[in-house]
Order: sequence, then structure tokens, then C-alpha cells
Amino acid sequence: EGEDEREREREEAFDSFMGSDSGLFSRKSKLQGLTQEEEEEREADAIWEAIDARMLERRRDRREERLKKELEVYRKKNPKITEQFVDLKRALKDMSEAEWEAIPEIGDRSVKRTPRGKTSYVPVPETLLARAAMEKQTTNTIDERDAMRDVSGIGGDGTSTTTDLTAVGEGRGTVLSMKLDRLSDSVAGQTVVDPKGYLTDLSSVKVNSQADIQDIKKARKLLQSVTQTNPKHAPGWIAAARLESDLGKGSLARQLIARGTRECPKSEDVWLHAVLLQQTQEEKKVCVAKGIGQCPQSVKLWMEASRLEETQQAKRRVLRRALERMPNSVRLWRHLVDLSEEEDARVLLRRAVECCPQHKELWLALAKLETYENARKVLNKARQTLPTEPLIWITAAKLEEANKQQQVVSEWNQKQTNMEMDGGEEDGEEEEEKRKVLLVEMDVPLVHKLVARAVKSLRQQGAVVTREQWLQHAEDCEKNSSKESLPSLATCGALVKACATLGVEDEDVEATLLGDAEECTQRGSIHTARCIYSLLTDLFPSQWRLWMRAAVLEQQKGIPLLSDAILRKGVTYCPTATTLWLMAAKDAWIKRDDVQKARTILQEAFAANPNSEQVVLAAFKLEFENNEIERAKLLLRRALTYNSNGENGGEMEGQGQQEGAGGASPRVWMKAALVERELGNPEEERRLLQEALKKHPQAWKLWLMLAQLHQSNKLVEGGEMNGNGADSGDVAGARLAFDRGMRHCPEVPELRLCAAGLEERLGNVSRARAMLEQARLKIPGVPEVWLAAIRLERRSGNIKACENLVAKALQSCPNSGILWSEVITTAPRPQRKSKSVDALKRCNNDPQVVCAVAQLFMTDHKVEKARAWFNRAVTLDPDCGDLWAHLYRYECAYGQQQQRDDVIARCERNDPKHGERWSRVSKSLENPHASCSVILQKTALDIDQHPIPQAP
Repeated sequence: EGEDEREREREEAFDSFMGSDSGLFSRKSKLQGLTQEEEEEREADAIWEAIDARMLERRRDRREERLKKELEVYRKKNPKITEQFVDLKRALKDMSEAEWEAIPEIGDRSVKRTPRGKTSYVPVPETLLARAAMEKQTTNTIDERDAMRDVSGIGGDGTSTTTDLTAVGEGRGTVLSMKLDRLSDSVAGQTVVDPKGYLTDLSSVKVNSQADIQDIKKARKLLQSVTQTNPKHAPGWIAAARLESDLGKGSLARQLIARGTRECPKSEDVWLHAVLLQQTQEEKKVCVAKGIGQCPQSVKLWMEASRLEETQQAKRRVLRRALERMPNSVRLWRHLVDLSEEEDARVLLRRAVECCPQHKELWLALAKLETYENARKVLNKARQTLPTEPLIWITAAKLEEANKQQQVVSEWNQKQTNMEMDGGEEDGEEEEEKRKVLLVEMDVPLVHKLVARAVKSLRQQGAVVTREQWLQHAEDCEKNSSKESLPSLATCGALVKACATLGVEDEDVEATLLGDAEECTQRGSIHTARCIYSLLTDLFPSQWRLWMRAAVLEQQKGIPLLSDAILRKGVTYCPTATTLWLMAAKDAWIKRDDVQKARTILQEAFAANPNSEQVVLAAFKLEFENNEIERAKLLLRRALTYNSNGENGGEMEGQGQQEGAGGASPRVWMKAALVERELGNPEEERRLLQEALKKHPQAWKLWLMLAQLHQSNKLVEGGEMNGNGADSGDVAGARLAFDRGMRHCPEVPELRLCAAGLEERLGNVSRARAMLEQARLKIPGVPEVWLAAIRLERRSGNIKACENLVAKALQSCPNSGILWSEVITTAPRPQRKSKSVDALKRCNNDPQVVCAVAQLFMTDHKVEKARAWFNRAVTLDPDCGDLWAHLYRYECAYGQQQQRDDVIARCERNDPKHGERWSRVSKSLENPHASCSVILQKTALDIDQHPIPQAP
């Protein structure tokens, strides 16, 4: 026990640093513990070891990168032999035959210096001497075992002959020469190796890696095993031949596939692949003929044989022979019909439906080629043969509609011819629109009857046709049109009306049909969506939103002439829906340019809704825009006496009305003040504004208009002079209006911005700066306030303060497009690209940033890129007039007149209403009734004259 205890103590005394000898010095430590100095030393050593390991880890990446670069430099300076001559090998393909023949034979061209008078001898190996002796020796003996064989040239009587080994070696050379001669062509002096082809093929040699070569070898060995173990397995032969063909070994591939045809003569796939591998057209024909002989019932082989023929007559002859063997093949019949003339195709289809009566495609094709009466007979017979096929019923309905369409179109053409003879002319677009309306509204009762019978008959026969399938058939009817035939719109409508509500619960009908209409619109099936909306309005005629959706569909993607009829029908069911009345009036005024009709519609709307403020404002706009000022004032005077009660019971939500205490909404008061401003009556304008503000003190636009009135120099004899020497009107009144407005509307930034702009125009830059700083504290996070402060400092020339404000603004509003746009346009030229990249990362699809990047491309004269980015900007926000002005300014600089006209037309279609510069120009008293094109041109001119926008 004492010996074991001492052994354990020795093992415990082992130290990884000192070894077992540490026990002599640390026995006391083991018993009493380490001293404090020793513990600190051990801890310090551990820390330094960790630091060294960390530093080695940090330097490892740099060390490995440096070694990698050194290795690349070394390999570049010392390339391999194969890499040095790659370009020379490729250049061999351009050598001519004469140059190739002129290459000298390889010989020993090395220069060897031999000492004079000395000759070096190399000892010959003993094996070479023994072999030479054996070739020259002769023998007079013969093996006893050979004596018993009956070999020609050796006597059977036991006598020996002499064998010359030298003659045997020469005979082997002769035999080898004869074998090589067999490989030569019949023409003397030419070999099967084409030197030109060989040189050309050098450029197409694909150098595979070692791994690819090993994979190819494995695949070849595997396929060889498959074909040997199971030679009747056709896919194995096909795979083996395809492998060799892909590797460029066409001859070997043909050999393999030939063996495959012998082993698997009944496999059509093997024969088809064998045809594919043949080189010439004649070889392919011979091969496919052999395949047909082995597989006479193969449709694919007969089709391939037809394809290989050159003339249409030969193709038809092959297909007729195929149909003699396989009269039930629909594919052969279809291909033969496609190759035949119309009369021959009709005869063939009559025979085809007898041989294949269960295939609907043949029946439908035959009905399409027959006359109207014969087509009806064919479809009746097809319906009896295939009672569960819906396409036959649908084709019958389309046939009846096409017959009716021919009559309607012929009557229309006759009417137009008579009008031309009488001298009357109509607009081409309007005439085409009327023709479309005629086809859409064409009613064919027989079509609805056939569709209803189809649904009933299919249900009795047990055929399962879902409503989604019926709707898909309806879309197919709409899109199935060509130059010879018109789309089957009546059939489409009949299918929607009969089947759109199949299997839908009553409470889900509206939501389900609305979803179907939106999906059809997205897929471009406009008439199907039109029919669904028509069904919805029939089922729910009191829902004014359904009528509005139907009208919007016609205005945007359908026939605009139909929208008026839909709206007129809608207001008969929903007379209190002012939205429908206003849409009808706008359609007549804007789209049709019929002011009298629009006035009549609004009069009817006012009769149906006598207390509707919306109708009154629409009538005011109509009269005001057409310079009927007295009528407009009369309408507004009447509107000021009404209460705005939200007439549609909450349906007109979001229309901008505010209910006042016994008066009209702020919008009506504002319109009345605008009329007086345009007529030049400042006293009446002030009276209206002050009265409106007593009732609506929260309407910030009224405060703004009052302040602008005080600045307009019309209420006072003489005003205060600003820093530029211009009269600025009643400044005290304007300041008072702004101050009262900011007290009532503290969260509205527009009032604070306009007040700061007034002070800046008066030359009080410090006061304007203080007001903007106060605005940033009162309304934090508003990018427009930051932008106004930045532009104030830039106009004042304080570039340093401007840069500080830009940095703070981007910290407060990092995703603001207007701030990033300002940064891009005002940055120094070398920094604009980096700033644009940062802006696109922050707000990629912001239209202001996209427009700023387009201006950068325009400055760099990158014309096409700039045009693309400007178009992208106006697509993102078509309601911003400033973006259209930038695009028009660009086209004026780099585009043609046609492109400028296109921009103006697009701008008028979108009718923008917003934009900093656009709003200032359009609301100026100088442009009270300016058209969209005039405002566009003036806004573009303002951009040129004032690169930094003026203060509001």
C-alpha cells in the first residue's frame, strides 16, 4: 500500500512544463499550495500565450493572401511547358497543306562537343545482343509436339525443315504493311486521314479535365455492362450511342445504335435515334424504312418518314400509307389534314370522324370547314356521339353567333356605304367605336338558349364542369378571333350569365364575382369582366359602387362610349349617388367636349340631390372653366346657404367635406374667394375669408389665402418695401394672418413655410431662419421644413451652414426623397455619383431621387439613360407636375418635336395637380385658365430660370 501511494504521488507531481522532476521542487507546493508570485507568473504566461495565438490568427489571413499572390506571380513568370505552347497549337488550324508538308522531320539537331581525337563508346545491353543473335540464327530441329500437327508447309513424314527467324520478322512487317494499306482509299497516294480536316478539328478539340475523363470512362464502362448483360434493353443502347455522339465519335455511335436495332428491332425509340445519327438524307430514309418494316404500327416512325420527305405530295403519300395500317391514329389524321387543301381536308375529316368518332378535335375541325347548314348537322351528330363534351355545345353557340354577326356587319357596311355616297363623313375612331358597341350589344337569343340547354344536358349526363372551367371557356370565346372571324362576344356573355354563380353561396356571390372580374381584367379579358359586372348590376342594382366599377372599366380599358350608357343606367337605380352623376358629367365634358350635355346632367343631378354640395361645386367648376363667371357666382351663392350633411349616408367618405356650424364647408368658401380674387374684388374677397374663418378657424388654406391677399398690394395704397426694392403690400396684416393661422393650426407646416418666405423676401433672413428653426422644433421629422431651411442658407450664401443642415436633415429624415434629391443636385460634381448611389440605396423607387439621377445623366450627356430615368420618374408619380416639366425640358434639349409632343400628350392624359413649381405656376393669377400644355412649358422655363426654387 505504501508503494502504491508513492506511485500516485509521483503521477500527481508530473508537470507539463517541468516534467516529473518538478516533484523535487514542488512537493511543498503540492502540499501547501503555490506561492502568490508563482501563481502570478503562471497567469502571465497564460495571458501572453493567448495574445500570441490571437496575433497569429489575425496575421494568418494576410500571410495566406501574400503567399497566394507570390505563387501567382511565380506561376506567371515560370509557366508550364503546356501553357507556353497553347497558342501555337491553336495556330496549327490556319496552316495550309503545303506548309504542313514543308515541316522537316525531327532529327538530332543538338550541338554536341566531342573532344578532338576521342570517341565515346556506349556499351550495348546484353538483351539487345541476344535478340540480334536469335534473329540471325537458324535451327534444324523441330518440336515433337509440332510434328504431330497437320500444318501446311511441314511434312508429315517426320522430316525437319529449316526455320529462318529473320524471315519471320520480315514477314511480320509485310503483314502489318498490308493491314495499313487496307485502310487507304481506292485512289493511290491518298489516305483516309484528311490533313485539312485534321487541322480544322484541332480548333474544336475540347480539353477535358482528368475528372471529366474519368467520369466518361466510368459511364462508358457502365453502359457497356448494361448492353452486355441485357442486350434487349433499348434505353441502354440509346444511352451508349448518345454518349459517344456527345463526345464527337459519330462513327462509334452509329455502330452502337446499329447493334441496338439488331438486338431490339421492335423498339421505335431505337430506330428514331438511329435515324437521328445518320449523316445524309438518303441514309436517314433507308434507316426509317427499315424501322417501319420492323415496327409498322409506330406512329412516330411514320411521322418521321413524312418529315424526311421534301415535297408536300410525298409527305401526304407517306401519311396515307400510314393510315392504311393505322386508321385510328388521330395524330396521323391531324397531320394529313394540315398538309391538305381545304376541299381535300374536308373529305379527309369526314373519313376521320368515321374512323375516330370519339375525338372532339376532328368533329370541331370538320364543322369549321363546312357551310353553315352542314356545320349544324355535323355538330348535332357530334353531340349525339359525345354527349358529355361541353366544347361541342359552345361551338354550336359560336356558329349561330357568327351567322348573326355576318348579317349585322353586312348591314353596317351597307349603311356606311350609303352615308359615303350621300357625302356624310364621320371620324374614323368614332365610327370604329360605334361598330364595337354594336357587336357588344348584339343580342342572339338562340345562343342563350343553346348555353342553357348545354348546362342542363351536361348535368343530366353526369358530366362535371366547374364554374372556373365555364369562365375559362368564356375567356377563350372572347380571345378566339382572327382576320376571318370576329370574337364570340355573345357566347361569352351567355356563358357568364348562365354559369358564373354555379355552386356559389348567396352571401358570397358579390365578393366572388368581383374577384373574378378583377382577375379577368388583369388577364386582358375585358369583355368577360364586362359581362361579370353586368351580371353584378343585374343582381345588385342598388349598389352604386358596382356601377362605378363597370364605368371605370370602360373608361380605362374598354369602350369609352359604353361608360355613358352604364352611368345613365346606374343613376336610374341609384339617383342619390352623386359620384355617378359627376362621372357622367365629367365624361361628357372632358372626354366628349359636350358642355351642354354635361350641364344637363348636372341639372338632373341637382334635381335628384337638391342639397348636394358636390353637385353644386361640379357645376361651379364647369361654368368657371368655361368663363361663365356670373353663373359660377350664382351657384356658389346658392351653395353658401346650404348645409354640407354628407348626402350619401357616409358613402361619399373622403370627398373633402367638413361640416360647419350652420354653413357651407371651407371648400365652398375658398372657391367663392377665388372667384372674387380673379374678378379683382379684394374687399369682397377679404369679407368672404373673414366670414369663413369665423366658422372654420381650423381651415389652414383660408388663413393662407388671407395672408396672400394682404401681400397682393390691393388693400392698401402703399406697402412696405422689401430688400429688393419691390412693394410687398400690407406686411403687418400678412404677419397677423400667419400668426393667427399658426395658433389655430400649429401642426400645419405650410403656414410656417410661407411665413418664413415672406420674411426672406423682406430681407429679414435671421427672422426667417428663426421661424424655420421653431418649425423644426414644433413639427419634427418633416422633410419639407428641413428643405426650406437648407435652401434659405443656400440662397443667402451660407454654404457651411447649409452643409451642416444637410447632415442634420439626413439624420432626422434618412429616407426622404426630396432631401436626397437636393443633395444630389447641389453636391460638387465629383461627389454626385457617390451621393446618387447612397440615395438609391436609401429610397430606390422614390420619384424625386430617380429624377435627380436622370438630371445627373443629362449633365453627363448620357442621352438614352437620362430619357429612361425621366420616364421612370413620371411613371412612379404621374400626378407630380415637376417631374413632367423636367422630362419636357430634357426633350426640348435633346429630343425631336415628335417626342416633345408625345410628352405633352401624356401629361394631358395624366393631368397632374401637385408639385412645388407646378402648383406655383398653375395657381398664379397670370394663369387662371391655362391649359396643361401651357403650364408644362412655363414650369420647364421656371426650372431654367431658377435652379434653386424661390421661397414660397
